Amino acid sequence: MPAAAGRDVASRTAFGILVAISMSHLLNDLMQSVISAIYPILKKEFLLDFSQIGIIQLVFQCTASILQPIVGIYTDKKPMPFSLPVGMGCTLLGLLLLATAGHYSVILISVALIGLGSSIFHPESSRVARMASGGRHGLAQSLFQVGGNFGSAIGPLLAAFIVLPRGQGAVAWFALAALAGIIILSRVGFWYRAQHRASLGRPKAAATHVMLPRAVITRSIIILALLIFSKFFYMAALSSYYTFFLIDKFQVSIRDSQLLLFVFLGAVAVGTIAGGPIGDRFGRKFVIWFSILGVLPFTLALPHANLAWTVALSVIIGLVLSSAFSAIIVYAQELIPGKVGLVSGLFFGFAFGMGGIGAAALGELADRTSITFVFQICAFLPLIGLLTAFLPNVEPKRS
Repeated sequence: MPAAAGRDVASRTAFGILVAISMSHLLNDLMQSVISAIYPILKKEFLLDFSQIGIIQLVFQCTASILQPIVGIYTDKKPMPFSLPVGMGCTLLGLLLLATAGHYSVILISVALIGLGSSIFHPESSRVARMASGGRHGLAQSLFQVGGNFGSAIGPLLAAFIVLPRGQGAVAWFALAALAGIIILSRVGFWYRAQHRASLGRPKAAATHVMLPRAVITRSIIILALLIFSKFFYMAALSSYYTFFLIDKFQVSIRDSQLLLFVFLGAVAVGTIAGGPIGDRFGRKFVIWFSILGVLPFTLALPHANLAWTVALSVIIGLVLSSAFSAIIVYAQELIPGKVGLVSGLFFGFAFGMGGIGAAALGELADRTSITFVFQICAFLPLIGLLTAFLPNVEPKRS
């Protein structure tokens, strides 16, 4: 009975950590989304041209994506339980600098700090999610990632109500979110430290993963990167230009287009939650097949549908396509065991970069052609899912 009670307590504690890390992800991505939301204010206040706005975005994306694998490699060798609240502290400082910046160079420093905070957060929080999973790695990654989905959706709304009416200084209010994140992640840090210390005195479990040649691992990582490219380029088209597509093709109001965008984002959140448990039950490779290639008929149909079917198809696409990322992350972690930080940093950083590059590239394409043409071209991106056939099986056989 005491042993059973101890297991129950451990289960509750792990679930609490998963909720805490998901909530922290929500806060982190919410604060990141404020940057792009205040570009109109910065452009007007500092008389910036679009090139200077692009440099701000470049600095942010470089620090938020390129540094993630470096952080992951370092923390794989030397775990740092309290790096999470430190990372959130960088974001806090960046927000306060952004709120008070009186010069363009200070803006660049502030967004670099926010990006640095994100680079520290993602690899280590993904590691914590795996540690707290109790073996249900897909579920843990899904819970972790859905927090980020909600944060990205809520951030622009809060910026519209808080920052846009009051100006640049109102960005400081978002520092309260960073402060809440520091408090939550400090608690997570104590749990992480206890788990790490306990693992040092524990005999290592026998390896259950499939040992693969280096060439196979390298090929598989390239394939996974191409799958992420497919997913995030298409998601960039929908998240960045879906409202313009609806307005251009169906003449809906701006308000209605925003509401329909949130319908899509809601479907993305639900799909993110579902993808992990399905992968735990049926295997990661199955989810990757289903999510990337399985969405192809719907993406091909969307540019040619009427309004009602466009909304319905966007929901299906959001549900199906968003289920892939947690499966890809966990698959890669099992492909390269013992390198959770490296894998998480590499794939989160690459996904973030692809989303930003995709939005910029598709915007340029839309300027040169049309927004409808962008959706017609992007509809073929899920064909890259055929490469899943070349991925090895890395999971133990299921009974």
